Amino acid sequence: MKYALIGCGRIAANHLAAAQQNGLEVVALCDVVPQAMAEKAERFELPDARRYTDYQQMLASEQLDLIAICTESGKHAAIALDCIEAGVNLIIEKPIALALADADAIIRAADARGVKVCACHQNRFNKSIQAMRAALEAGRFGQLLYGTAHIRWNRGRQYYEQAPWRGTWEQDGGALMNQCIHNIDLIRWMMGDEVSEVFAYTDRLAHDYLEAEDMGLAVLRFANGSYGLIEGTTDVYPKNLEETLYLFGSEGTVKAAGTSVNCIEHWAFADGLDDAQAVIARTHEAPRDVYGFGHNPLYADVIQAITDKRAPYVDARAGRRALELVLAIYRSSRDGVPVKLPLDDFSTLDMRGRF
Repeated sequence: MKYALIGCGRIAANHLAAAQQNGLEVVALCDVVPQAMAEKAERFELPDARRYTDYQQMLASEQLDLIAICTESGKHAAIALDCIEAGVNLIIEKPIALALADADAIIRAADARGVKVCACHQNRFNKSIQAMRAALEAGRFGQLLYGTAHIRWNRGRQYYEQAPWRGTWEQDGGALMNQCIHNIDLIRWMMGDEVSEVFAYTDRLAHDYLEAEDMGLAVLRFANGSYGLIEGTTDVYPKNLEETLYLFGSEGTVKAAGTSVNCIEHWAFADGLDDAQAVIARTHEAPRDVYGFGHNPLYADVIQAITDKRAPYVDARAGRRALELVLAIYRSSRDGVPVKLPLDDFSTLDMRGRF
């Protein structure tokens, strides 16, 4: 399959590595900064990959099977719609968009064109998360009671100065939309997907040079009667501390932990079907950064989805659900009231002037 990457910034290396490991032919790179393309071409030994500073010119010039969109978040939707119109399958870095209307437009267009769209929530492929999900689908938790997601990370001024779009309402959002959306996706997915109500606080405590939040706290009520807690921040001193996901059921308790939910720290089920220490050892991963090892299996799944003409494991609708929950948290924090879901149209731009 012929593959191209749009956006050669911070996360691009993970995508190119996964593309190569899965046997994709990397035929083109696109970025408005030529030096960014040159660095990636040299690093991944892609001397023959054509380089474009205009993605529309790339779409007109290349016959592509799959594109990864890794630009600033605020540009995801417009680029995605143009790629879908060209009939190209997509992997869209999180978040899939910054407005619910744009996410809906992506889903409608992809359905109409028969194009596969994957939202890049790669942590779903972590060994720890896959083990947790398998236990959940087997009914081992019994009645789900509640779950908690904690993202206790650090981002400093240098990180934001590397790319001025970060922390802006127009192109990014804050800690919840950028750093925390992976675990927000996981808690919604694990707890039955259907959120009925959200109440939240957000604040900008330690990054007064940003437009958006650096801390968020939310209480969720799910349609199945269970509850959820979300705590997300980029204020932790002096570096990333942890990203954890707990599931509590009437017959089981699991804690996935590490810096990016990449290991199991607690595994207990009433059925006694497995040895906890064996599960902990089997699912342990130690990635060098918070991005983990999920991109490679995510790419493998998308390639198989295209071949088998099925939806990707993490499809555009999953990306929309994660986006909706972050936006519901934003709206509740802005208005100071609980917000019921499904959420009507809302976007990060509706948060302008919040702080």
